[in-house]
Amino acid sequence: MKFIASSSALLKQLQNISGVINTNTVLPILEDFLFEIEKNRLTLVATDLETVIRTEMEIEAKENGKVCIPAKILLDTLKNIPDQPLSFNIDSNYGVEITSDNGKYKVMGESPENFPKEPVADDTTSFTMTSSALISGINKTLFATSTDDLRPAMTGVFFELDTESIQFVATDAHRLVKYKRNDVSCPKEDSLIVPRKPLTLLKSALPDNEDEITLNYNENHLFVTHGNLQMSCRLIDARFPDYKVVIPQGNPYRLTVNRMDFMGALRRVSIFSNKSTYQVALNITGSELQLSSQDVDFSFEGNERMQCQYNGEDLMIAFNARFIIEMLGATNSEEVYMELSTPTKAGLIKPMDQKESEELVMLVMPLMINQ
Repeated sequence: MKFIASSSALLKQLQNISGVINTNTVLPILEDFLFEIEKNRLTLVATDLETVIRTEMEIEAKENGKVCIPAKILLDTLKNIPDQPLSFNIDSNYGVEITSDNGKYKVMGESPENFPKEPVADDTTSFTMTSSALISGINKTLFATSTDDLRPAMTGVFFELDTESIQFVATDAHRLVKYKRNDVSCPKEDSLIVPRKPLTLLKSALPDNEDEITLNYNENHLFVTHGNLQMSCRLIDARFPDYKVVIPQGNPYRLTVNRMDFMGALRRVSIFSNKSTYQVALNITGSELQLSSQDVDFSFEGNERMQCQYNGEDLMIAFNARFIIEMLGATNSEEVYMELSTPTKAGLIKPMDQKESEELVMLVMPLMINQ
């Protein structure tokens, strides 16, 4: 089996799908790319058993065939070869010979028969959305997912589907993000929990534009298609917590701040905070916000003040600064406002400027202030 492919085009496609490959795999075949050739089309596949991602490209080939090629050595080779046509020659024992203008490289491939089979898209429900809408949903929620495998439902993003909207929800029990899009229509009310890893892969593989993306799902899998790129992943089979009961209704106090100023102050003050809690206390009085942190073990202390707009009684409340910084990074609004109540009740962060088609609400639990 022989084929000719552009080195830079092949590298680009392989980099799009290589993120799915784990460094420590259970099966050696999972460290390979599957190459499938059919009528001058090369299909490239990578999988970790839970997630499968495939892409296609044009090549020159006279015959059809399949081979598995080790991913790391192939990527390392292509990264160091200037843009040029490469000739691939695969023998009957799956030995792969790559010929460039000035060199010849050999690597041992594997039988494609051992490569895991992809899940079949049976009994699926389908809907479409723009690429930028999906990327926004991922960017605004993914950071709030949990890394605790003992609570699998929280390790992914909850997709809540409706005939007039889609909601993305993520929580790790300390914070919660809910992002709603009113410009997406789903066939019926439904919900699914998509793991963190495939969403991370989609975020980097998809273009941030108005291209249409097709999403199909059934009881066990989600299938995403954009042009030549296809991804399928196993859904998390668990019950997502009832997040609606956690979101406080009618927090009476409202603090409005410049987003970038607030982020900068939190970053500076949190340097001096305890490194296990990143606790920063907010002391809000009138039009002034004071931020303070300390690490008693090292006698570190940081204090800063900034202008704000505040409607409510004087309040001192503490949060994990890292959580707030990540939340502020999830919006582009110039100003944000926090809806607060008491030092022990969750605070809500919302952007001042939101598009009509979007609704973003972020919740963060307070920390107990060390007196």
